[in-house]
Amino acid sequence: MRRASPIRAAALAATAVVLAGLPGTVAAQTSTAAAVARREPVRETARTSLAGDYLAARHASVGRDAASAAAYYRAALKADPKNPDLLEFAFYAVLADGDIDEAAKLGERLLQADRTARNPNARLVLGIRSLKQKQYGPARTQLGQAARGPVTDLIATLMMAWAQQGAGDTKGAIDTIDRLSGPDWYGIFKDLHAGLAYDLAGNKKEAGKRFERAYKLDSSALRVVQAWGGWLSRNGRRDEALKVYQTFDASLPRHPLIRSAMTTIEKGDQVPRLVESPGAGAAEALYGLGAALARREEELSLANRGLAYLQLALYLEPNHALALLSLADLYEAMKKPELAIAVYKRVPEDSPLRRNADIQMSMNLDSLERTDEAREALGKLITAHGDDVDAIMALGNILRDRKKYAECADVYTKALDLVKTPTRPNWTTFYFRGICYERSKQWPKAEADLKKALELYPEQPHVLNYLGYSWIDQHVNLDEGMRLIRKAVDQRPDDGYIVDSLGWAYYRIGEYDEAIKHLERAVELKPMDPTINDHLGDAYWKVGRQLEAKFQWTHARDLKPEPEDLAKIEKKLKVGLDDAPPSAAAEADKPKPAETGNNGG
Repeated sequence: MRRASPIRAAALAATAVVLAGLPGTVAAQTSTAAAVARREPVRETARTSLAGDYLAARHASVGRDAASAAAYYRAALKADPKNPDLLEFAFYAVLADGDIDEAAKLGERLLQADRTARNPNARLVLGIRSLKQKQYGPARTQLGQAARGPVTDLIATLMMAWAQQGAGDTKGAIDTIDRLSGPDWYGIFKDLHAGLAYDLAGNKKEAGKRFERAYKLDSSALRVVQAWGGWLSRNGRRDEALKVYQTFDASLPRHPLIRSAMTTIEKGDQVPRLVESPGAGAAEALYGLGAALARREEELSLANRGLAYLQLALYLEPNHALALLSLADLYEAMKKPELAIAVYKRVPEDSPLRRNADIQMSMNLDSLERTDEAREALGKLITAHGDDVDAIMALGNILRDRKKYAECADVYTKALDLVKTPTRPNWTTFYFRGICYERSKQWPKAEADLKKALELYPEQPHVLNYLGYSWIDQHVNLDEGMRLIRKAVDQRPDDGYIVDSLGWAYYRIGEYDEAIKHLERAVELKPMDPTINDHLGDAYWKVGRQLEAKFQWTHARDLKPEPEDLAKIEKKLKVGLDDAPPSAAAEADKPKPAETGNNGG
């Protein structure tokens, strides 16, 4: 075989990281890329274009831009249409982009190009396409060859069971589910889907047994709660159904789907079944596993597999509101707000989750610097529903992030006015309002709110940190302030912002050697934070380590601090600390708590 051209070989080798972690491993893709490079070269005139498409696809994939990656792979396939390795890369890119029909066509070409390959992922997609088309026999054939590994075994088995259910074989579907063995966490999926299959077939007694068993395994699982509570409501056990929902509501207040079900029962109506077709049952399985994997954003391979399953779920059930929200949430985690907004728009208008989608859309508009649009959208929601705590909190969070501190304090006050008796979940609202009061120089109100937050949630590390540092910054309650910050650090020893607060507190009381010890640790934890680097520079200067101080200030300057802080840093680089203010900037002196979440009502 002739050697591939250097430019093509380099381009193909680079695809080793393309879509890393979508079904298939990095190692497998590395060997695949090498195999592509060893294939007989295409015509000389196509080499450069093919290499360019590969490199462009790689670049898009590193940025997790599935749409662009898919487009470049399509272009590359035109130059080498029968290359099975290239087909596989294109298959995964198109799958991640959500074009399941095209992914299925590529899967067929993959299997035709290498008839000895099992390729369970292609088989899974082809099986799901057949299931959507109600071709249950072909679906079972493909899905029977799709199992490999704990996650794929579970999803392929559940897909197979729903194909059997579609063919009218409920007993076969249940047997398929029950024969599956695996980790303990399989149990809840098996019982839930066996219950859904029985329920769809009209076998109320067996459905109830399975739903109850799933509920006993995990009474906090939303879909299990919905399935069991709904079954109870349809089978003359209204009070028990309400109790199931109320128990969930007590631990996770105001979930729209739970509140909607409770309202339905209180009106004397029955909660409908969770799924109304075999395709919907299969989509539910894909959603359940996809959402769980998508939350593992720190593990790229699992998150990407979750992305694929969510896309497949929406292929079967395009209006599955929870799958849409999970997909949009994953796009947010991937820093793709435009994609998130597009998905939120797909949530049906009559869904109880539509309001949540509108709120999250506003947050994403703000992240795109379209803050006026975000504020307008949230304002409309609040005007329409004055008791919409989530929308009020979202507006407050946007204003706080934009440093509109006086405004955000007023907005959080509106949220708290709706709370009759504050409980632990309300601590974040008091905490956030306390931040806004402190930043808008209303310290008495800020102190009261921070103390209230601690009353509701004793030992909360972010509140301990903020209140303790604020006292030290004002040279009041010094001993108590240091005690609070130390307690925060004890709980969060790897939180760079909290460790910085402890170091800076020592700086403020003149214990510079102790300050340096903690500030150096904070820089290790948050090396790219300009304020922490600036603080360490100040501490170095105070003990005569002027070269190191200037190095830290230079680093802080290069990390793009806030404009007002940049001016202070540049002045210190010119004249040192003695002729500059005692700290980087008044606001930079304040601790930067790792604020918790966006909801606090």
